[in-house]
Amino acid sequence: MDKRIYEVSEVNYLLKNLMDSVPELHHILIRGELSNYKIYPSGHHYFTLKDGESSLRCVMFRSSASRLKFRPESGMKVVASGQITVFPRDGAYQLYCTGLSADGIGDLYVAFEQMKEKLLQEGLFDPNHKKPLPLYPERIAIVTSSAGAAVHDMIRILRRRYPIAKVLLLPVRVQGIEAPPEIAGAIRYANRFRLADVIITGRGGGSLEDLWAFNDERVARAIYESEIPVISAVGHEPDVTIADFVADRRASTPSNAAEIAVPDQSELLRYLQGTRLRLSQAEDTRIKRERERLKALREKRVLQDPMAFLQDKRMLLDFTQQKLAACAREQLSTRRHRFGQLAASLDALSPLKVLGRGYAMAQRANGDIIKSSDQVSIGENIRLQLGDGRLSCTVSEKE
Repeated sequence: MDKRIYEVSEVNYLLKNLMDSVPELHHILIRGELSNYKIYPSGHHYFTLKDGESSLRCVMFRSSASRLKFRPESGMKVVASGQITVFPRDGAYQLYCTGLSADGIGDLYVAFEQMKEKLLQEGLFDPNHKKPLPLYPERIAIVTSSAGAAVHDMIRILRRRYPIAKVLLLPVRVQGIEAPPEIAGAIRYANRFRLADVIITGRGGGSLEDLWAFNDERVARAIYESEIPVISAVGHEPDVTIADFVADRRASTPSNAAEIAVPDQSELLRYLQGTRLRLSQAEDTRIKRERERLKALREKRVLQDPMAFLQDKRMLLDFTQQKLAACAREQLSTRRHRFGQLAASLDALSPLKVLGRGYAMAQRANGDIIKSSDQVSIGENIRLQLGDGRLSCTVSEKE
């Protein structure tokens, strides 16, 4: 009996049909670690699931990948769902994955952490970028659902605390796939037309899925790009969203956001009353001080007797004149005495004094003093200066 010879494609399709007939392989769940995860331009995802002993090739088409709540990465522990079958062209079996979930933690939690890390690295949480809230806002924009209890709580608190502020409600959906673009659009709209001095965006509490719109990247970037300060008021105290990290101020609840956004009018009134009292007391003190100063000036002698000032100045002038004259006389006497001493010293040193005692001073015709006989020659004419006259002599002999 001759055995049938199969074509390669026939064998591959035979194996495919066999595997497709096994119900356990239709909707199978497989736990493993992602490896070689790649996203192609077509939008399809290709990867390998592996454990300590084996590996399994997988593909996730774009339609299924678009429903992922997080960004899969190599090394991540996941549970994959789908169907195992043979790809006839290659003759290799693989998992046609229709869903991925993080193993041990929720998909939304993984997506939250991934988005948080991404925006952190881009600097959207930088404290230096956060803007201060206005102290006395004139207009407040609330971006939230018009049907929720949160908006009514915020409006009630704003009216009670600071009724002079105008409140503008920009109604948006805060849950579902339409919510993120509506929230981001409302924030940008408020900035474009400068509708408010501060923006409050948020909603009441709920599950992570309910609050997910405020973890959306589009909302986060709209808050970051807002020129108007933004207060994030999402959920209750334990609830934390990406919007809380990006916003200029985080409120624990929507009611707390209203308290943060505006001052309390009762506290302002107390402050103004206290300020008015302090100003009044300060003015009373100043007036009292000026009155005392005026009284002191009125009692001054110069105002009671205007000529007394001139008389005092005249007396001071006489006293100063006498003092200057005494100083001048003293200086003149001192200098005369000093002059006499110097004149006596000079007279004692004068050559005329020496000549007056019988000495003579010999000079050559040119006036040089003769100190030695070697300075003159026989027959040279010289002059002798005496105490009371001068002689002209001729040298006849030298000794």
